[in-house]
Amino acid sequence: MTTITTVATIARPPAEVYDFVTTPANWPRWHPSSVRVTGDAAHPLRVGERCVEEYVVAGRRGSGEWTVIACDPPRRWSIEANPPGGGHATIVYELAAVNGGTRFSRTLYYRMPSALLAVLNVLLLRRRIERESASAVNNLRLLLSP
Repeated sequence: MTTITTVATIARPPAEVYDFVTTPANWPRWHPSSVRVTGDAAHPLRVGERCVEEYVVAGRRGSGEWTVIACDPPRRWSIEANPPGGGHATIVYELAAVNGGTRFSRTLYYRMPSALLAVLNVLLLRRRIERESASAVNNLRLLLSP
């Protein structure tokens, strides 16, 4: 399982950041890999709710159904997906109040669907996904800046 954690301080209260990031319809506004989200995605999702995301991650186009598996507003939120082609992904958002805002942490855990892609992940893909994750969290910080 590969783990990528990205952190930023956002100049907004945790409840505002939480509501924004847990509303999947907002993902294409800040995450460069998120192309489109469908389903009942226009509100902060709760445990058991689902949405479908079309994405381009490290140059690979695909889609996956995300299911909320943990929800503790405004501190923690977790989703998981098992894409049709195999593999697995879990994303965890953790938020904490800090001076003048929120410490936002996004952790992506993923497993590639094949041995070949696992090797490619070590050699190339992980670095691309790390850059995309860093760009996403920075975009979020800038988008939510007052």
